[in-house]
Amino acid sequence: MRFKFEAIDIFSGCGGVSCGLTLAGFKVKAAVEIEDSAVDTYLAYPPLSKVNVLRGKQGGDICNLSGENILKAANLKRSDIYLFAGCPPCQNFSRQNPINKNKPIEERKKLLFEFLRVIEEIEPPFILMENVPGIKTEYNRPILDEFLDRLKLRYVVADGILNSADYGVPQIRKRFVLHAVRKDIHEELETDGHEFGLPKATHNISGKDGLLPWKTVREAIGDLPEIKAGESYVEDERIYNHKCANLDPKNIKRMQIIRKNGGSRDGLPDDLVLECHKKTDVEGNVFSGHKDVYGIMDAEKPAPTMTGGCLCYSKGRYGHYEQDRAISIREAARLQTFPDDFVFSDSLTAAALQIGNAVPIDLVKASGAVLRQAMYQIKAKRSKR
Repeated sequence: MRFKFEAIDIFSGCGGVSCGLTLAGFKVKAAVEIEDSAVDTYLAYPPLSKVNVLRGKQGGDICNLSGENILKAANLKRSDIYLFAGCPPCQNFSRQNPINKNKPIEERKKLLFEFLRVIEEIEPPFILMENVPGIKTEYNRPILDEFLDRLKLRYVVADGILNSADYGVPQIRKRFVLHAVRKDIHEELETDGHEFGLPKATHNISGKDGLLPWKTVREAIGDLPEIKAGESYVEDERIYNHKCANLDPKNIKRMQIIRKNGGSRDGLPDDLVLECHKKTDVEGNVFSGHKDVYGIMDAEKPAPTMTGGCLCYSKGRYGHYEQDRAISIREAARLQTFPDDFVFSDSLTAAALQIGNAVPIDLVKASGAVLRQAMYQIKAKRSKR
């Protein structure tokens, strides 16, 4: 019997989850994404070019789609064995987002519960969901508890906070990961002695206990050609998106001093400290803001978390460890473990948002491998009947 490992990807963005699932051996049959620019990037990656994407404000708004709409787009039936994956937008679960402080709980949970609505309509056999770790904080606990209580009526659920670096991603990035299997399917797995759960770590900080050491920034990007601030590498057409932001001479000087003094802007002389970093509170204490901004990456450690500002030197510790510039689009993509043939827009702003909003590919791949094995067990068992 030929086994098909098929998937649907909701809130697909530029294709991080779909890419990871493809590398884990899945065929993504349909995706849903409201942002047209993200879909353009998604479809430009050859393995995803034929995915049926419901897109834009008309076709890709989950609030206007039924479960049957999505199954039809994927050419799947309710009785099929497939994976339903989704990463509901996470901004509503961030306590650091000042907009959320006064936002009603019903508004903050809306898209997560649209995801749940579709699940309850079609009852997919397997589910993968990822989100920010903040979804498990006390602040968001009522939302997550309600979501899980409803999901567990029909599903066996495994969830936890995973560090991407523990799965071969050269980046410290924690994610809430949820795997779920419908209870009737889980009963079949149990009879085969299959333990359903989350992926086991393959790496750790020390490389001990039979695991590999965390991957470093140097390992991920050290072979890419040298470029200067504001340049785009064009000498080899096989190297895509190796382009970085420009920097003025004062910021280059800051970068050189910071690099020599441990990588943090704490080492700057007073005349190069920004005025906004000299502000004091009512008691006279210096309010210096986020310490990582204007920072330099450590070549021998995993990178800090890639965000939507990951190509901007002033938005985090995104300075190159040797070259006087911020990291390039391709370097940020590699730190998220995107394949080198995954091509982004040449717009630094658009590329940074798409890369920063994506789930690290190798973390998705690890989940995909676990879920694929469970699907294999079910299909193999049924083929013997």
